[in-house]
Amino acid sequence: MKQFSFAVLVGATLLLSAFTAINSVDWKISNNYSIKFKGTDAEGIFKTMTGGISFDANDLSASKFAVSLDVSSINTGNGMKNKHAKSDEWFDAAKYPTITFNSSKISKSKDAYLVEGTLEIHGVKKQVKIPFTFVSNTFKGNFSINRMDFGVGTMQGMSKKVSNQITLEIAVPVTQK
Repeated sequence: MKQFSFAVLVGATLLLSAFTAINSVDWKISNNYSIKFKGTDAEGIFKTMTGGISFDANDLSASKFAVSLDVSSINTGNGMKNKHAKSDEWFDAAKYPTITFNSSKISKSKDAYLVEGTLEIHGVKKQVKIPFTFVSNTFKGNFSINRMDFGVGTMQGMSKKVSNQITLEIAVPVTQK
């Protein structure tokens, strides 16, 4: 009888440990995240981000990022620029309401991580690599994209004043689910 009780106790402990390990990689995005973009004559933030993050530094193969930005939440600090950015000349928020990123691979270097995945902007999907850190339950990353690769804006008229290279600065605090 003692052997049976011990086996049940060990089995229950292993089962509960497995659920703890599974839950330990899921993170909830905190409300005070920051998604900033910057280029010549274009800078601002995206106010609305949703998605899911599963991240375990000890099991990167099980880690995943799937996030989405609401294009209509763009804020440049200038009402006219906001309206212009949402128009069909730039992001075309009516036709392409979200910017999405879905990871396919996460790796670690000495001091940071690298997430690879598909970034979709303006209906165009491109593979990108984003270096990031994870310190004090906050994901931070900086990277650049070429807006023309995604068909955002043109090189005509006033649009040519905006640099092709746009730098993104991301800070996403999270809490464990």
